[in-house]
Amino acid sequence: MPDDFAFGPDPDRPGWMRWALREQNRYNSTLGPMWVMKRDDGIVVVRTEPGHLQGNLANNVHGGAILTQVDIALFVCARLHGALRHGPGVTLDLNSHFVGAGKVGLPLDAEVEVIRETGRLMFLRGLVVQAGETVCAFTGTIRKTPAPREQRN
Repeated sequence: MPDDFAFGPDPDRPGWMRWALREQNRYNSTLGPMWVMKRDDGIVVVRTEPGHLQGNLANNVHGGAILTQVDIALFVCARLHGALRHGPGVTLDLNSHFVGAGKVGLPLDAEVEVIRETGRLMFLRGLVVQAGETVCAFTGTIRKTPAPREQRN
């Protein structure tokens, strides 16, 4: 992992890895702590525990917080699959369909899978689930950062 991320086992959550930017004054930090797991089937799960800050006036998780988690999950998935080795990438598109409300105070999981990877692009899809219920379905495309010129073949 690049030095921008703190990534390692969470002793309080067996099977989960803690994922955080080292710079806590970046936008990603608005979600609070994140945990990740790459399942045997290749699906990457990115978990948050939304609190008051991520809630709206109905005490549901704000759609913007969910989309932030989804966008981060695309890149976590790409990194755990080894596709982003040379720095950041760019979100080219992100399509979402909200099908339920996320509740503040319960773990919220973005489950992401790779549909296809090319030299520069990665196509992904997934679900955001909470307590066994689907909150959001999504697809996204990211453009990978190419290797520095001296490392290319």
